[in-house]
Amino acid sequence: MRDCVAPPLRLAVVVKGYPRLSETFVAQELLALQERGVELSIWSLRHPTDKRRHALHERITAPVHYLPEYLHQEPLRVLRALPRLPRAGLWAAARLWWRDLRRDPTANRGRRFGQALVLAAELPAHAPFLYVHFLHTPASVARYAAAIRGVGWGFSAHAKDIWTTPDWEKREKLAEARFGVTCTASGAAHLRALAAEAERIELVYHGLDLGRFPAPPDRAAGPGAERDGSSPERAVEILSVGRLVEKKGYDRLLDALARLPDRLHWRLVHIGGGPLGDGLRAQAGRLGLAGRIEWRGAQDQATVIEALRRADLFTLTSVIAGDGDRDGLPNVLMEAASQKLAILSTAVAAIPEFIADGEHGILAEPNAEAIAAGLSRLLPDPALRLRLGEAAHARLRAEFGMTAGIDRLLDRLARSAREEAAREDARP
Repeated sequence: MRDCVAPPLRLAVVVKGYPRLSETFVAQELLALQERGVELSIWSLRHPTDKRRHALHERITAPVHYLPEYLHQEPLRVLRALPRLPRAGLWAAARLWWRDLRRDPTANRGRRFGQALVLAAELPAHAPFLYVHFLHTPASVARYAAAIRGVGWGFSAHAKDIWTTPDWEKREKLAEARFGVTCTASGAAHLRALAAEAERIELVYHGLDLGRFPAPPDRAAGPGAERDGSSPERAVEILSVGRLVEKKGYDRLLDALARLPDRLHWRLVHIGGGPLGDGLRAQAGRLGLAGRIEWRGAQDQATVIEALRRADLFTLTSVIAGDGDRDGLPNVLMEAASQKLAILSTAVAAIPEFIADGEHGILAEPNAEAIAAGLSRLLPDPALRLRLGEAAHARLRAEFGMTAGIDRLLDRLARSAREEAAREDARP
């Protein structure tokens, strides 16, 4: 008698865009699942816009399917999907969509349904469990497609999708999803308060795959140990990595830098793209800071790691944006800690879940005066920077490695897929 071998776990992963330089946490997770033997297919709502790719993306071998980014660009593809769909499922999804459209009468809502039609039609005959990153637009597409095909779906929620999606929409998605994971305790508490079954929501930190990062430099013996801002030759190199969007608080960082005394010498290196770039460069010019700031734009991870190793201080001054958008726990803070780089950030969202103020870094209130005070402590004190960098690195290794989170996520996915298979077998 032959041994029974369980079939591999198959997942259709729905994402907003792929690949994206700013979403290394998604790529890290996909690669880890692939290495655990999960058969993945990636379904992206948007084509890539970044000119570079991380080496991490090259190791992901899953096929990538791009749904119609705008329906008018591929109308025949949408029309061809309709006769391939089960009528009962199509009407069930249409009722869901119509109810949503009445509360959110936008073109984007229409586009989501069109993308769902294509996704449902082009999934394989035995559709796999749907797993979606982000609870807003991608989850809407996955939800409608799952209703059409009669399959289950689960989600991973992060930051903007949690805090800017209307509560009515979150409640309904939470009621229908087989499970949800999110990467911060604050996000998990918020979603559990909205869920009819709070146990469906689990906290799973992304963590960091430390195998992708070199051992940290010897900062006690390196040139940074002498950089105290006391002269141009001993200027402190400040690094920040983040998209140039409101929630990253770069306008406040620039105002804070302008408040520093002239006797402190520093230079700021910024990595990342974003829509506010021109305005922030103009602000730096008005404040007389332009000559001390290097705007490098979006870069691949190898370049980011090199910059982390060269810098003396990492800063990310996150804020809550006007529309409620905010960071979760930015992976770049853990990346900085992997290189024993001292961190100055803000006490916003889930950042205090990783950094305790004065122990693993400095957390300022999200205003220019408090950020300037934190910088004034750290710039002239290499010993303090060394102590904080060592402590953040130790916490990263002890509590924020990737393996435990992937184990929990894979268990959730496997249980949901087995339950879905059992429901399929029980259908007449």
